[in-house]
Amino acid sequence: MDLDVFVATHQREWARLDALARRRRLTGEETDELVTLYQRATGHLAKVQAAAPDPALLSRLTGLVSRARSAVTGSRSSGWHDVARYYAVSFPAALYRARRWWLPVAVVSLLATALLAWWMATHPEVRNSLIAPDQLREMTRPGGQYEAYYSDRPASSFAAQVWTNNAWIAVQCLLFGIALGLPVLWVMWTNVVNLGIGIGLMASAGRLDVFLGLLVPHGLLELTAVFVAGGLGLRLGWTVVDPGPRSRGTALAEQGRVIIGMSIGLATVLAVSGVLEAFVTPSGLPTWARISIGVLAEVAFLLYALVLGRRAARSGEVGDLDAADSADLQPVAA
Repeated sequence: MDLDVFVATHQREWARLDALARRRRLTGEETDELVTLYQRATGHLAKVQAAAPDPALLSRLTGLVSRARSAVTGSRSSGWHDVARYYAVSFPAALYRARRWWLPVAVVSLLATALLAWWMATHPEVRNSLIAPDQLREMTRPGGQYEAYYSDRPASSFAAQVWTNNAWIAVQCLLFGIALGLPVLWVMWTNVVNLGIGIGLMASAGRLDVFLGLLVPHGLLELTAVFVAGGLGLRLGWTVVDPGPRSRGTALAEQGRVIIGMSIGLATVLAVSGVLEAFVTPSGLPTWARISIGVLAEVAFLLYALVLGRRAARSGEVGDLDAADSADLQPVAA
């Protein structure tokens, strides 16, 4: 096949197809013409591939056919509407539907933290087995390590570090769910131990109020995001054990998509928490003001998840892909 003659023969219809494929609105006649030219172009591409696979021409025709296919099939592109819908509908609905997992995780974790903190604060022998008394005094004194942690680095870089660390903990909880959720329990327990020891040590030094003034402004929202991630990880692990009426592959795919979507929302929540930790926690605001900001942020999140999420869930939203973006599923027997 003579490529020069072939290109010269079909150049005008390729150009016309390209022009039609780039238009936003077409008349009925133009739509028919687009479909006809698209079908011809696919035949031209197949002919070139079989007879004269010239790389430059193949690349040109492949791009043209792909663009025309998108115009013919009406491919959907994401935009700001999808972002707004995610935060207003999909994310809160997914939070609400998963509440039976992350709310118990939150309650159990907080109770375990309180118990561990009490044990640490009231048993000197336990404290001494973990840290020497002089080191404890250095950590808990005014301006010591616990307080300096929040103010010894530039706020912007500290916020980025905090977000990265917390996001990694959340990601571990989400990903470890596939291993029956068992590693999630370890991650959550590690979080409980670190928090309980910190509270217990500061309480033993009589500076619990200072510690809570540093923790609450950002910690309520931060811990809630971690609890949500832990709950989702455990739910994914349980899906492996009991997929319900769906096939195990279908159930895991659905939960996996929800988790991927939730990870975006949780990253946003943790970013807000990181900003609070970097700019509010070490600020010169009175303790009551800093704590109030943290409480307001937590209340706002709970209203978002449980009130807005309930409304979205009742409308049928599950936090999965839109119906237009989802593959058709074969019905299964219950």
